[in-house]
Amino acid sequence: MNTSLKTIAQNCLRAAEDNSQAFPQIVETLMNAGFEGYNIDFRRAVSIYYCPGGETIEFSLNKAMGEIEATFNASAIQAAVREAQEQAPGYSYAGFCTKLTQAGCAGYVVSFLGRRVLYFGRTAETHVEHFPGRN
Repeated sequence: MNTSLKTIAQNCLRAAEDNSQAFPQIVETLMNAGFEGYNIDFRRAVSIYYCPGGETIEFSLNKAMGEIEATFNASAIQAAVREAQEQAPGYSYAGFCTKLTQAGCAGYVVSFLGRRVLYFGRTAETHVEHFPGRN
């Protein structure tokens, strides 16, 4: 495993957790490093970063985000995403993740190749958000 890729992924995760970088900056950094995407798994409290050759890099998430609600609420997920995109007053990544789990989101997959984020629930219900600027 390329140690510089591991460092980049870890720095991006920490930047999200400490709110020192916004999602677009993190995406740009990871894409420029050659990652295809990543997965946040709230059930296991891990993040997994995917490289084109099939290699993965995995880290524990810093904070527990609370119990994942059984009912998937796509509207609440969409509202949390809009708050993040607008960097609404008081926004934090931890707060965003808590809103997601309260909305029944068990995790999400970010695809740089597909330019979208797939949010999924415990029952495999999904909600897709495209990166801004793309339909």
